[in-house]
Amino acid sequence: MDLRTTLAAQGYGQARNAAQPQARAAQPTGAGDVFSEAVQSFTDTVRRGEQTAQAALTTGADPHSLITALAQTELAVETAVTVRDKVVEAYQEILRMPV
Repeated sequence: MDLRTTLAAQGYGQARNAAQPQARAAQPTGAGDVFSEAVQSFTDTVRRGEQTAQAALTTGADPHSLITALAQTELAVETAVTVRDKVVEAYQEILRMPV
């Protein structure tokens, strides 16, 4: 069996699982839960990107999956930076309020 065919089938299986809705045991109840879930999702995305990049460099894995993983990682980092900037901006706005 061709290695590219195996990698393509594996990528298809992962994408198919990601597209299926997942049942949640409990919805996040507070802001801390939502933040914790967002941070976990961010770290998972970055970890997957790093693993895909490492596989592409060492074993010559599918370049398409590498580009997709890098794009997802870039989007996650840009989102985290935007959120950070908004939090800093809100904090500075609070500091400017008269007491």
